[in-house]
Amino acid sequence: MSAHCMLTGAQPGFGNRISHSHRRTSRRFDPNIQSKRYWLPSEGRNVRLRLSTKGIKTVDTIGIEAAVARIRARGVRV
Repeated sequence: MSAHCMLTGAQPGFGNRISHSHRRTSRRFDPNIQSKRYWLPSEGRNVRLRLSTKGIKTVDTIGIEAAVARIRARGVRV
């Protein structure tokens, strides 16, 4: 559960490593997850969110209050 974005739901993708001889082995594409702290004025406290970089840009666009509302609508505890 560690490589999931709380806002966008981005999660690892899976594929193959292909060597020079074209042997295929399994690999994993992890999203760029960052831990970021935001001030939540309505509750008077800081919240620490694990967001992808796209999720951080989304919070910058829509605001932290709307972002937390979306996260809670997905069923994630903040």
